Amino acid sequence: MGKAPSGLYNPAMKYRILGRTGLRISVIGIGTWQFGGEWAKDFTVDEVAAILARAGELGINFLDTAECYGPAHLSESLIGQALARLGQRDKWIIATKFGHSFTGFIQRSDERDIPQVARQLEDSLKALRTDHIDLYQYHSVRDEEFLREELWKFLEDAKQAGKIRHIGNSLSTNLDPAVQTAAASPAGVEALQVVYNRLDRRPEEKVFPAARAQNLGILARVPLASGYLSGKYKPGATFAPGDYRITHDRAKADKMLEEAQRIAREEVPAGIDTAQWALAWCLKDPTVTAVIPGCKSVEQIESNARAGEWVE
Repeated sequence: MGKAPSGLYNPAMKYRILGRTGLRISVIGIGTWQFGGEWAKDFTVDEVAAILARAGELGINFLDTAECYGPAHLSESLIGQALARLGQRDKWIIATKFGHSFTGFIQRSDERDIPQVARQLEDSLKALRTDHIDLYQYHSVRDEEFLREELWKFLEDAKQAGKIRHIGNSLSTNLDPAVQTAAASPAGVEALQVVYNRLDRRPEEKVFPAARAQNLGILARVPLASGYLSGKYKPGATFAPGDYRITHDRAKADKMLEEAQRIAREEVPAGIDTAQWALAWCLKDPTVTAVIPGCKSVEQIESNARAGEWVE
């Protein structure tokens, strides 16, 4: 059956094993970039605690965050405070990342040297108020930064010390994934995170075959295509100041929204919520272990969780 935290189980939710990790995670997880403040909303600990509490009731047991979601590990800090308040750290499988530092709105600096990674790890542990991270992931690093045996050894040593339990790689969308997926097993990587949704199916070409060959878990980020597949937006849609989508190329965004409208008309069954359909669509391939959509409210986490009911 695989390893799973105690609690946070709901028979209505589906669970899959995350590759070689043996971790049994809910097919609907939680992406938490929004907690860092780049989605036109600032969050309080109370709000994050309410979202996580409801998610747990619905059987969600997996969340993904990162070192650079907001200044000073803000997303991680809010999660750590919320889970401490709820007394639920041992009931969640927590994934975070390393490799960047937040320097401003949609601005990051690279921090990939081993002393920098070591500091990030300690800062993430402190922010999350935990003694271990369940899945520690490379964060969109370049091939030459990934292919460093000294870094592989550092991460393996951190595993032996109990600070991290498993290693993952959140792949950049700007690189051909062939090099890093081929080297996943030698690097000790057990799971891959990719952008995957009905509007972006590129991982099916190279990443999914590599994952199947090496028994690597797949986490699908941006499963709603930054909300474009939610059914809420039409071509020409504008976004509030502080929402990272204001940086999107207008012509490309409108083209995606036009395609999203076509999909809603021609592929989404009548009476089915478009966003829930889009999440379930990602999971129709069993290669995908879980989707990690963001959410801004308890209502959104409830809607996301219902998509899990349609998964085999």
